[in-house]
Amino acid sequence: MDGAGQEPRSWQSRPGERGHANHRFTQTSRDRVNNGSGQAHKRAAQAGENPQASNYPLLPGQREENFGGTGRFFNHGRRNQGGQANSGSTGHWNEQENEGRGRKHQDRQAHERARGSWNEQENEGRVKRYQGGQAHERARRPWNEQENEGRVKRYQGGQTHERAREPWNEQENEGRVKRYQGGQAHERAREPWNEQKNEDRGRKHQSGQAHDGARGLRNGQENEGRGRRMQPGENPRFHQNPTPGGAQLSEQPQQTKRIGYKFLESLLQKDPSEVVITLASSLGLKELLSQTSMKPTFLQLICQVLRKACSSRMDRQSVQQLLGVVKESNFLKICLPQYVSDMITEAVPAVRHQYPEHIGNIISLLQDLISIFPASSVQNTSILLTVLPASINALRASGVDITEETEKNLKKVQMLVQHLQEKRREGTLRADNYTLMQPQADGQEETYRTMTIYPTYNEVHHDEKPFLRPNIVSGRYESTSIYLDTHFRLLREDFVRPLREGILELLQSFEDKGLRKKKFDDIRIYFDTRIITPLCSSSGIVYKVQFDTKPLKFVRWQNSKRLLYGSLVCMSKDHFETCLFATVSNRDSADLAQGIVQLCFNTQSQALLAEVQPSDSFLMVETTAYFEAYRHVLEGLQEIHEEDIPFQKYIVECDAHVKEPTYLTMGTTYNFAPLMEDSPTDEDMHPDGLRRQSVNVLDSNQWPSMETLRLDESQMQALSLALTKELAIIQGPPGTGIYTFQKSGMVRVGGRSSSEVLKQFTLRELRKKCEFRRNLPMHLRRAYVNITSQMKQAEQELHEGAKHLECTTYGVLHERHLEACIAPQHWDSLMSGLDEEEFYYNGSMILEWLGLGVTVFTQSAAENLGAENPGGQQQREEEQEVEAEEELLEIPEEADLIQADRVIEDEETAKPRRRKEEAVHELASVLLAMKLENQEEGTAQPQQKAMQWEITAAQRKKMKQKMRVELRKLSAMTELEAKTIRDVWQLDLSSRWRLYRHWLQMYQGFIRRRILQHEQQYQAAAERLAELRLQEDLCILKEAQVVGMTTTGAAKYRQILQKVEPRIVIVEEAAEVLEAHTITTLSKACQHLILIGDHQQLQPSANVYDLAKNFNLEVSLFERLVKVNFPFVRLKYQHRMRPEIARLLSPHIYQELENHPSVLKYENIKGVLSNLFFVEHDFPEQEIQEGKSHQNLHEAQFVVELCKYFLCQDYLPSQITILTTYTGQLSCLRKLMPAKTFAGVKVHVVDKYQGEENDIILLSLVRSNKEERSGFLQISNRICVALSRAKKGLYCIGNMRMLGKVPLWSKIIHTLREKGHIGRSLMLCCQNHPETKTLVSAAADFSKVPEGGCSRPCEFRLSCGHVCTRACHPYDTQHKEYQCLKPCQKVLCTDGHRCPQLCYEPCGPCMVKVEKTISKCGHQQMVPCSTPDTEFFCQEPCQKKLNCGHTCNKFCGQECTTACPELVTVALKCGHIQQVKCWITEEMKHGMPVECKTKCSVTLECGHVCPGSCHTCFEGRFHKPCNRPCKRFLVCSHKCQQPCTTECPPCQLDCQNHCIHSRCKKKCGESCFPCAEPCEWRCRHYQCTNLCSEPCNRPRCNVPCTKLLHCGHPCIGLCGEPCPQKCLVCDREEVTQIFFGFEEDPDARFVQLEDCGHVFESQGLDHYMDEDDDVIKLKVCPVCQTPIRKNLRYGTIVQRRLDEIERVKEKIQGPVQEIESRRQSLQAALAGNAVLQRNLPLKYLMLEDKLRVSVLSTKSIGLIENLLNFYERLADLTNSMSKIDASERKELRKRLDEVQKWLDKPRLSFTGQELSDLQVEIQRLTYLLSLLARCKGASGRITPALAEEIASVREILEGTKKFRDEDEAVVKTKLERLCRALPVSGLGISEAERVQIVSAVGCSPGHWFKCKNGHIYVIGECGGAMERSRCPECHEAIGGTNHTLDSTNSLAPEMDGATHAAWSDTANNLLNFEELRRLL
Repeated sequence: MDGAGQEPRSWQSRPGERGHANHRFTQTSRDRVNNGSGQAHKRAAQAGENPQASNYPLLPGQREENFGGTGRFFNHGRRNQGGQANSGSTGHWNEQENEGRGRKHQDRQAHERARGSWNEQENEGRVKRYQGGQAHERARRPWNEQENEGRVKRYQGGQTHERAREPWNEQENEGRVKRYQGGQAHERAREPWNEQKNEDRGRKHQSGQAHDGARGLRNGQENEGRGRRMQPGENPRFHQNPTPGGAQLSEQPQQTKRIGYKFLESLLQKDPSEVVITLASSLGLKELLSQTSMKPTFLQLICQVLRKACSSRMDRQSVQQLLGVVKESNFLKICLPQYVSDMITEAVPAVRHQYPEHIGNIISLLQDLISIFPASSVQNTSILLTVLPASINALRASGVDITEETEKNLKKVQMLVQHLQEKRREGTLRADNYTLMQPQADGQEETYRTMTIYPTYNEVHHDEKPFLRPNIVSGRYESTSIYLDTHFRLLREDFVRPLREGILELLQSFEDKGLRKKKFDDIRIYFDTRIITPLCSSSGIVYKVQFDTKPLKFVRWQNSKRLLYGSLVCMSKDHFETCLFATVSNRDSADLAQGIVQLCFNTQSQALLAEVQPSDSFLMVETTAYFEAYRHVLEGLQEIHEEDIPFQKYIVECDAHVKEPTYLTMGTTYNFAPLMEDSPTDEDMHPDGLRRQSVNVLDSNQWPSMETLRLDESQMQALSLALTKELAIIQGPPGTGIYTFQKSGMVRVGGRSSSEVLKQFTLRELRKKCEFRRNLPMHLRRAYVNITSQMKQAEQELHEGAKHLECTTYGVLHERHLEACIAPQHWDSLMSGLDEEEFYYNGSMILEWLGLGVTVFTQSAAENLGAENPGGQQQREEEQEVEAEEELLEIPEEADLIQADRVIEDEETAKPRRRKEEAVHELASVLLAMKLENQEEGTAQPQQKAMQWEITAAQRKKMKQKMRVELRKLSAMTELEAKTIRDVWQLDLSSRWRLYRHWLQMYQGFIRRRILQHEQQYQAAAERLAELRLQEDLCILKEAQVVGMTTTGAAKYRQILQKVEPRIVIVEEAAEVLEAHTITTLSKACQHLILIGDHQQLQPSANVYDLAKNFNLEVSLFERLVKVNFPFVRLKYQHRMRPEIARLLSPHIYQELENHPSVLKYENIKGVLSNLFFVEHDFPEQEIQEGKSHQNLHEAQFVVELCKYFLCQDYLPSQITILTTYTGQLSCLRKLMPAKTFAGVKVHVVDKYQGEENDIILLSLVRSNKEERSGFLQISNRICVALSRAKKGLYCIGNMRMLGKVPLWSKIIHTLREKGHIGRSLMLCCQNHPETKTLVSAAADFSKVPEGGCSRPCEFRLSCGHVCTRACHPYDTQHKEYQCLKPCQKVLCTDGHRCPQLCYEPCGPCMVKVEKTISKCGHQQMVPCSTPDTEFFCQEPCQKKLNCGHTCNKFCGQECTTACPELVTVALKCGHIQQVKCWITEEMKHGMPVECKTKCSVTLECGHVCPGSCHTCFEGRFHKPCNRPCKRFLVCSHKCQQPCTTECPPCQLDCQNHCIHSRCKKKCGESCFPCAEPCEWRCRHYQCTNLCSEPCNRPRCNVPCTKLLHCGHPCIGLCGEPCPQKCLVCDREEVTQIFFGFEEDPDARFVQLEDCGHVFESQGLDHYMDEDDDVIKLKVCPVCQTPIRKNLRYGTIVQRRLDEIERVKEKIQGPVQEIESRRQSLQAALAGNAVLQRNLPLKYLMLEDKLRVSVLSTKSIGLIENLLNFYERLADLTNSMSKIDASERKELRKRLDEVQKWLDKPRLSFTGQELSDLQVEIQRLTYLLSLLARCKGASGRITPALAEEIASVREILEGTKKFRDEDEAVVKTKLERLCRALPVSGLGISEAERVQIVSAVGCSPGHWFKCKNGHIYVIGECGGAMERSRCPECHEAIGGTNHTLDSTNSLAPEMDGATHAAWSDTANNLLNFEELRRLL
């Protein structure tokens, strides 16, 4: 096809030809498409010019020219200088040459790859470079499967990925879009997503570069969705191209901003962080680095900029993004090696002496590349590393000074690369997450800086004990290094040890049967954990994980500390050989109760997730530690440099001589006015005018007096210490604090705060301010837009898949969505199960099959329901009662409080974005046959809804419960098990569900693999966004005067703190903070540290008790310095507690604690005689099973009643706090506190209330037991906190006798007894009657004071006249809020009916029912008295007749139904009669299709009646395959598993052949490998010396066996044979049963068949086995017919039979060489079929896959050949649709889809019936398309007579009945007449005339044009239009000016087949292209 003028030919079906199954249509595609077997002609492409094949935008001046809708550029046979034609048919290049071609061009020049000898690795990395939005097309090559699937060609604009091939149908994929993200085009895998959603998907584009797919040009349909991602801020506009090819036009791509020399120079002046963020988010970077040649100065500048960018330590993800671009660039692979090698020849000395600096930059770049990409960068840097040493040596030889550091760094890089290459050879270096570890010297202790934070394998499996030092609390540390090492190891051990010891204990318990019930001290275990679906959050990808909740039924998730935010979990499915580590990213107690939690996996685990299947069941263990805080602090300790730690003199060396802060000098002055702002006037309080005067802070004589500052002595000392010493420690006992507040210039970072005042200062709120984003640096704003758009795009892709994955857990998938995962035989079996009306229409067969269908529950479930659930009514009543229960008080559970502390407020946005639930549920309604929730709406079909009255609510509930149980099970069938099943309806229900779960897992697996790539993209972008957010936060924090942080916030933001460099750090509650946490908040810039706290209150909490007590981990820096006598000040005056409460603390806990005068003025507590009282009791506590906590019901009840009593005294709920010492008591309290009564009362655990206070504190101490264990109530710190929270009243209840054994409690109790503040009863006092007093010791005693007063009645007269019925109450004395509960007696109506309401309730209308006549209809009805009869709906049955004549089935008062449900008989389009619901008949008039279920009575070619219906057989056009079971025995002795077939295919079951050595693992129909082991048949007399698979060369031994059986009797067998398991004595009757006739002989010996176990007399069995029955099959057991396969005695016979069977198998399988030859022939035909590849790309890939299968049989190769034939014909028809009128295409497309749907059905081979049906229908469509094409071309020339002729032909061809031979004869005859009347060309002339005209004019292709109305004319000379004229036919404009054609005119390819004008950009480019090739 390389003749210069040869035109492409279009294939046209000629009347009279009939297609056959063996006729190939490859010739037509070869003629039509000019590309050869593997080499497509390269497109010419220039800047601004785009190919026209799909949806690339056309620039002004370009024209879209299509031939047949494909829009191809054709090769016109121009040859290059060497005479090599471009056409693939003449210019075949081998694979190496193809891969190696890579010619580049710049400035509007086209390229073609040069042939070279590059190796495969180099070739895969080569890039085709185009400068200005140019197009690329891959050459198609015959790569094998591995190469194809793994190959990724890289382009400047990104990477194109081949589709993953998965069995989802093509129709769904036709609407699918390909998105370009960050310049990357991804072809989507086939997914089970519905078509409507795909069609709505947007097309996105970016970067202006188009890429063609890996296998050549795609057709218009596939390209329809392809496009480019837009630039941020650009409005998306989508255009649907109306042209035949389906090509799509979109708007022009934006030009990428180029990076130039000056821009790079400006970057050198900027901060490294700005440099790397700018480059990483620049779209021009790839273009810059893709150049293959650069000026040395430009290259040197790039290296400098890259080195600076990589030096940023805060932006590692941006560095990774940047180096990822560098790694794949020409800059690294070509420019740098060239630059380095050119150094050797440099002649200018000045230039040579500059080289060392640039070499240093290059080596630094290499170090960064290898450290980040150890696996993928080794190959790409190899050339550069090869040339570097030679250039350095040459430079040194020429006198250039190469520094020692440069050589050292180069050597380090070379060693690393060598190490990585070794790992690569070993196969251990597969991914870039490989950790580079510096080698340790022998015997050297592993430094803490390189230790992994996560537990190691050895720690988990071998109990490897760590090296630990204790925290030194009595002296100094030896060095800063040891100090940091000590705290790192202790902190790491604190969270690792519980996990390590827990997992070790778990590993030892795996064999225990009670594992699920076993308690573990150190870990919490979750069984059957599955990773369900990925979710997108702003912090990255998190995973929805499900675990089994059965063992956790007793867990109360609201209060449980399980799975709190930040907790570490470890997941494993192989006994912790491999582990996945994750942290809890979001906690929702409602989700947890359902077994759902969201996890964020660490980087190493994310890499392993790619291998995880949705069906994998993990064991998950949780450690209680808040891992996120540990992680940030441990990383901080590893990163901090020893010299950067401030105050080492005090912290490490414990020096007590403290200097003033460095920033203070003798001239520094402070203004103390802020401490005096509360004064009435300046003159009154400060006559000396101190407010307006500053004082020298270091001169104490200048300070104002204590009185002036209104401070006491200790406060004055503390202030002086804090302001003048660089490290100050201030101890603040309870109540001694000073409230201060900064009102501006403040930022708060940390957990959620209850303060509304502080909320405005959080990072989140400050970010919201509009000026914040505006004031950000431009590079951050640009990067933010770039990254968020990438995330949004990846999320959109990911969301679709995640939605589908999640829906699979919501219920049972409809079978239509599982079809691709169900084996063909299973599908046929499933679908043939039921045949009733509802299921034919809209029901789900899979529901029936799984026992969830309508028939199952209406027929059987209802009968058994009463027996199974006799208490159903009672249960429903109980459920209603539960729903009506009072709402309980929302107590801040400890879990919630811990969570609030852990979640940094800004992180709350990291929760997964709430996907539109309605979208998920809408999808679930489409995907699912039945949903777990609202399952009655699971199918949207009206018919099924209409049937729902048949299923009761109880039945639905039972169905739902049954489904939920089954869906939670994990057991699924294996692939092998599933393959053995023939009829799925024969399985028991349990096996059906196991098979369903097998299908479901396959479905989930497809989706999981599909979305994996988008997960990785989203995660990478999210990590870059997190770094960007840190930069934004840094901008905020730098502007602040005060930054407030929690320790968690400080740990997370440590990098920012190092940048902010705060000089002053104040740590509040410093005694509660672990020392490591404090240290990591300090930067080297810190000059002043102030620690405020109280080590006598709560200490820091450690996980491991041993570390806390024996290694002093719980000793804070504050306490440690106090213990080594570091100077500190203790505040002495408390401002909180009334004196009697303060007396409990001093002197017992604090030696000096004095009362401020303000606390002496408190009023007494109302309703009690004492403001302080401890109630004693001895009621025992209860231990809580989960959580190791305790509760005391007696105390809880007492405290709640006391709280209610105080509320009755008119105290506000906010004035009362209930405290308890144990979290278990919180739950107990909550159950007793309805929100209606106690709303506003605070309930807390003591540990979470430090620093808080309230007027009245009610304290429950909980502990009370016989063992007198007081737990942590004996810790003085906790006692101190518990007793110091009350301001005015403290009431405590506990077992004081038991607590008295604790020394501190003993002292406190003694003080209480002295003052009478302790006893067994509390004295209450009535406010209304002070003389009445009541003693209470238990909750029941409060019944004496029911309303908070006393037991006397109130007797107050109300406004309604009734008397107050309450007892004495001190609240609401005027009864303004009182509600009278006596009955109302008001008369409501004239009939005298009285109000039935209570007195306080509004009366309302009278509702007594009376008889009334309804005026509308005249019926008598019982109607409410107040309701007029005109407003009442009559409940009588409606008697009206509907329009259809049937009676309405509604009530009289209702509107009549519009959808009549009566069944009527109708005639369908097919001619059959059928009963349907009446309303459907109306819909049928408007075109609603009704499926005809009349049985198809046709007799198939096999002789059986067709099993299908009129509908399923397409009215006889495609018959349903015969499903009669074959049941014939195959040669292998199995029954044929296929349905009716003339020739049974090879057996697909597992081979059963086995010998004494091994078993065959192949399919039964495949040939077995013969056993090559020596034969084992030997005895004392004979021995076989042949191989096991050969006939034995020894006789049978008939000597009796001498062994004894287990019963002690002699064996009845023969020598050398396995002893029979039967005994002649014990089993005499069974053994001697006559079969062969010799059984009762006295010397009879017996043989036992090993295959079935039956025992036979040897003589008779020998005779039976030796008989030759002339049948090729195995001998079988005479009793049970089991084939005899394994028996030494008859091994020769068995082997002979097996050899015969193998020969039959080989014959069935077919000759290997012939099959291979046919395979290659078909592969070649397929590869050359561009029409099929373009029009049906998925079928093309499917056929490729089928031809790659390793083992093919004659039958399977025949199937593939038939498929190829049929798909070729469909592709030809699809391709030719452009020739017909657009209005005709929809209907023809529908008909083609019907054929393809039938063709797509899974089958092992085509039956004769199927071949016949398909051929006939395709031939009919071929005729139809030919007719329509001819009609289109002849428009305007069709006479009425011809129109009538055409209509008659169309009636036959468009009919729905079978296309018979007589029909075809009629069509042929009429088409021949039409051919003569309507010439093919459509030009009004015959084809011969057209050829003569073109030949006579003599112009080359591209000179013929047509006007607006289609009239043809020619332009001579160059073919470019130079003058304008008028068409002689219609007088419209023709021609043009300046070589530019008039816009209304177009090329006329129908004249000469041209694809472009002779003078056009395309033609000129092709000329330039040829010129370029000649030059090269």
